[in-house]
Amino acid sequence: MDIKLALRVAKDNWNNIDWWRETALPFARRSALSGTLRPYYWLFGPDSDDFVEEDWDNLLILDACRYDMFEKTCEIDGELESRTSVGSSTPDFLKQTFRGGDFQDIVYVTANPQVNLRLDPDIFHDVVEVWKTDWNDDLGTVEPRRVTERAIEALERYPNKRLIIHYMQPHYPFIGQKSEELDGHSGFELSKRLASDEEADRDERTVWDQLKDGEVSEETVWQAYVENLEFVLNDIESSIDEFEGKTVITSDHGNLMGETATPYQLELYGHPTGIHAEDLVTVPWLSIESGLRRETYEGERTERVSQHDIEDEDEIQERLKDLGYA
Repeated sequence: MDIKLALRVAKDNWNNIDWWRETALPFARRSALSGTLRPYYWLFGPDSDDFVEEDWDNLLILDACRYDMFEKTCEIDGELESRTSVGSSTPDFLKQTFRGGDFQDIVYVTANPQVNLRLDPDIFHDVVEVWKTDWNDDLGTVEPRRVTERAIEALERYPNKRLIIHYMQPHYPFIGQKSEELDGHSGFELSKRLASDEEADRDERTVWDQLKDGEVSEETVWQAYVENLEFVLNDIESSIDEFEGKTVITSDHGNLMGETATPYQLELYGHPTGIHAEDLVTVPWLSIESGLRRETYEGERTERVSQHDIEDEDEIQERLKDLGYA
């Protein structure tokens, strides 16, 4: 967490004993651990890939998706490879991927408020803030159907732009039937409140803290985690033909579920920033080829004029006239 955000959260919660016990002190321990391990992973960890420079028209980011879980779960046709993320958390991924850049050929459709917290939206041609328009208070997140709908609308509006489509799932909160066995866990309300300049606190403890403390079983968490991935993959599969061009499904980072991290042989949970452990930063890269590739560029948007949708020369001329070319 950035210093100014950390100070803001502390200001909102300084007199809350539960916050100190359940959030502040565990965060301080994780931050200290991250600072200790970071030099090791930067020196000896895996080399990362530049996702922006890869070949794609639509980049679908499934937040916090482990490669091994995706490989066993995803049934969408395509060529599956792995990539190494530049970050082990969403803030890390965003700052490292888009640092110092200008990406006017990209429209970023996001259910994750971290995009607004960590990046200047002006570096993109547009940012579609689905977390603002389609937030579900009961679930503490944005459902994948809402993200897909906004992405299709963005594709219609910006036919000459590359799209990044950032889903929240499989990141917690887990919202399938299996999640009912977890007896409540934090949603994504903290990031939303920070991005909305509201009082910054969580409603519950995170599922990773509960797992680390032995309050829930690893089997239950894994099943709920997989169910959350199935939830978003089912929605994507039903709509994949709507995304023209080459589509890639990937993730910003994974999660650790008690795996032992070198060099100190420590068990880690969740996705602490700065820990470039192989199991945490290895993410899926599923390429789905389409027969049509769209031409993208950095200028102002144009209206969609697809010749295969136009019946005759008169209609062509009418479209051109509408656009001011005839």
